[in-house]
Amino acid sequence: MKRGELIESLINIVLLSLLVGIAIAIVCMKDLFAVVMLAGIYGLISASFFVVMDAVDVAFTEASVGAGISTLLMLVVITMTGRTEHPTRHKPLLAIFVVVVTGGLLIYGTFDMPYLGAIDAPIHTHVAPRYINESMQEVGVPNIVTAVLASYRAFDTFGEVVVIFTAGIGVLALLSVVRRRDEDSVIDSINDSMHEQHLILRIVSKMMIPFIMLFALYVQFHGDYGPGGGFQAGVIFASAIILYVLLFGLSTARKVINQTLIQLIAAFGVLFYGCVGLVSLLNGGNFFDYNVLSSDPIAGQHLGILLIEWGVGCTVASVMIIIFFNFAGRKEFQQRNGNLIDNISKKNKGI
Repeated sequence: MKRGELIESLINIVLLSLLVGIAIAIVCMKDLFAVVMLAGIYGLISASFFVVMDAVDVAFTEASVGAGISTLLMLVVITMTGRTEHPTRHKPLLAIFVVVVTGGLLIYGTFDMPYLGAIDAPIHTHVAPRYINESMQEVGVPNIVTAVLASYRAFDTFGEVVVIFTAGIGVLALLSVVRRRDEDSVIDSINDSMHEQHLILRIVSKMMIPFIMLFALYVQFHGDYGPGGGFQAGVIFASAIILYVLLFGLSTARKVINQTLIQLIAAFGVLFYGCVGLVSLLNGGNFFDYNVLSSDPIAGQHLGILLIEWGVGCTVASVMIIIFFNFAGRKEFQQRNGNLIDNISKKNKGI
């Protein structure tokens, strides 16, 4: 075995061992805050493992979603549910049995799969050579992953965007609360007292947020030539907004960010994506056939990919912001009701 292969094998073993150890620690811990932190570390190590496997686009997505936005959303959730997991009052023997049997069946199913990197695997004899050898001539995009997701599999990607939009609408329907304007002044005073001690963080974040948004735009429009695209850019852009909310308060963010506009942008992204396919049909091509969008097929491919990636970025960023605002708004609603109940109980005691 060559020295480079030995080092790569050792790196793989170390990363996989860390993933297994973190997964076991997550299962055993009762402190939900520690679980969330470990989950973020798990996502970051997974991204590192994907980089070692030369799957840079997947690593980019895992780092932004698994280690980034998911960690922020789960931190908001545990502020509503509590930090400590309630002790189990029953023996989950049936659940353990189902998990063990299911895991055993999944492992058994991998026995018929080809070995990792086998040259006679179906994906290496049919699909991969087709994309690698023909995508540059047909699509003209240096990043083959973008060519596959945004051109060859554009309809599948459209389904993923619809699923993300549906998730945002579901959260909006389940967690949206009615906010009274007369409480804004009270909430503002509370937020000022809570956040004035983080003055340095607020100043640094004001300096960093524009650069985070600029990087999101770079990722959005550079996905044709390198790792990135609408999914990663949308999550990064939403992370900048969420960082602003965490440091400046929810009521302040509501004055800056119009929630109705964010919801319209989420719907606009899906509709804009679908309209690209409809325009392709009206021009005599197939659904999401970008060749008919321009007199030059390669220019049409570039235009179609640019447009649908913009739709993906708008929907992903808007949905992430919607989910965060609704979780944070639910927490605010619970605090408001708790304060109301306390005031009523104090009045009753006084009577």
